[in-house]
Amino acid sequence: MPFSHAASDADTSPAGSGRFTTYDGTRLAYHWKGRGEPLVCLPGGAMRASVYLGDLGGLAATRRLILLDLRGTGDSEVPADAATYRVDHQVADVEALRVHLGLERMDVLAHSAGGNLAQLYAAAHPERLRALVLVTPTAWALGVPVTPELRLEAARLRAGREPYDAAIAAYRTILDGGGGDAEWELAEPLFYGRWTEEARAHAAAGAEQQNEEAAQAYAAPAAFDPPATRAALQQLTADVLVLAGEFDGNPRPEPAARIAALFPHGVRDVQPGAGHFPWVDDAPWFAARVERFLAGVRTRV
Repeated sequence: MPFSHAASDADTSPAGSGRFTTYDGTRLAYHWKGRGEPLVCLPGGAMRASVYLGDLGGLAATRRLILLDLRGTGDSEVPADAATYRVDHQVADVEALRVHLGLERMDVLAHSAGGNLAQLYAAAHPERLRALVLVTPTAWALGVPVTPELRLEAARLRAGREPYDAAIAAYRTILDGGGGDAEWELAEPLFYGRWTEEARAHAAAGAEQQNEEAAQAYAAPAAFDPPATRAALQQLTADVLVLAGEFDGNPRPEPAARIAALFPHGVRDVQPGAGHFPWVDDAPWFAARVERFLAGVRTRV
């Protein structure tokens, strides 16, 4: 069901799903929620089905969220060639979605590892982006590392009480190359600003939503050429918001500022009290901040 920016307001359906065929014949699925200007949403994980994004803290009240299930996740088909899980190959999937939706230029939101897909898309198709929101993004594509030291620095911000002391010990084991499911489960509170029932349910659903084979292929070293990507992004006229969480280690606020500085029109903001999933931690703050950014975007030629 293609629709343009203008058509999206005329279409009264608040939720639905669609499919399109991408460059290699794989059928990909997307889901939409809400009304208003379209906002294409790229999930992280890496390679996690888009369902975990929910309505992005109520952002669907002002935007029509277009939630893409990346190849091999959610309702999208498994590709014939597993090598196409590599993130640089998936840039063509995002472009195929834009064409299918009939959008001349689009607003894009990407979370976590999905930030790399958005960065590569921006470098390849700078003229097709109006605005870009990078939510707690990794930036392997730009050569900005997320180190174990920075991850632990963030984790230790909550030291001195449970469940965080146990979580920090487990996370240290993981970052040292050890640990298994038990350690990951103990470490889960570190990825949220508050370890509420909502956060627990969100974390518990994660394992069933991820394609592990695809995740292993997603960030293969050959996918990235940071100097070339950074150079290409100098042609980008889109406004870019990089949103970090105060308690998130992936990235910390300082590397998030470095990421923002690599875009000609990039800004960084930090959500107070937030972890890696800021729309879960404080939905009203998150939705209001993203909407304020999108509403203030200037169209540049």
